[in-house]
Amino acid sequence: MDERIYTLSRKHTKIIYYFCAMFTDTHTHLYSEAFDEDQAVMIQRAIDAGVSRFFIPAIDSEYTERMYALERKYPEQVFLMMGLHPTHVKENYKDELAHVETQFASRSFYAVGEIGIDLYWDRTTLEIQQDAFRRQIQLAKKYKLPIVIHCREAFDEVFEVLESEKSEDLFGIFHCFTGTKEHALKAIGHNMKLGIGGVVTFKNGKIDQFLSEISLEHIVLETDAPYLSPVPFRGKRNESSYVKLVAEKLAHIYQLPVEEIALITSQNADTIFLNKKKI
Repeated sequence: MDERIYTLSRKHTKIIYYFCAMFTDTHTHLYSEAFDEDQAVMIQRAIDAGVSRFFIPAIDSEYTERMYALERKYPEQVFLMMGLHPTHVKENYKDELAHVETQFASRSFYAVGEIGIDLYWDRTTLEIQQDAFRRQIQLAKKYKLPIVIHCREAFDEVFEVLESEKSEDLFGIFHCFTGTKEHALKAIGHNMKLGIGGVVTFKNGKIDQFLSEISLEHIVLETDAPYLSPVPFRGKRNESSYVKLVAEKLAHIYQLPVEEIALITSQNADTIFLNKKKI
């Protein structure tokens, strides 16, 4: 292709993206039972709100077929990850990891996730959670894929594993980031984007107090639907259309138009999931 035409095409794409305010939800469980009654309507509502892409994290083997069914329904909008969620790391976790490895051997995915450590519900599983986390990081390196990290009351433990596995080919997203500014900078230092969702709209969320000091190039949007609905829907079922409310909050924090928040965060998602540089 002529370089001048290619450059014009890239600029044209950027202009379209800006004025259409196309959002990317980098973390949403659209296959959840919470959407069984109205999945199609809920997804269409998100598309109508300008959400053009949905990145779907895995939980465990019981949800694999639900994820594949969702992908078959929405092949142009749905992008799947594969992994074992830390709260589902139980006595049979090695069998679950074998399932994850089998899926990677049979088809392609956009990330290894969500993976990590969760000590909110059960601290007795820390050792096997750490083992599962390490093994899945190594799987991501094998396939040259990003990781999507779940961290709840476990920042020190997560960073300990990340430090032990640190390398140039380890990158990804710190999903549902709720840490301090110091945690944010440390995550960025490990080649992680910060997944910002409904918590940024909470009065006690705290991350809104320092996010303006973090460059927007390190931020991606997410909902974690059906969990963690933003204000004014806090406490109710979350859905991907609400990612626009998160973007509006970030627009206020960064003093930028919502359209620019949509553009930059979607490009950031591209650099992680699609290995593309900004246009």
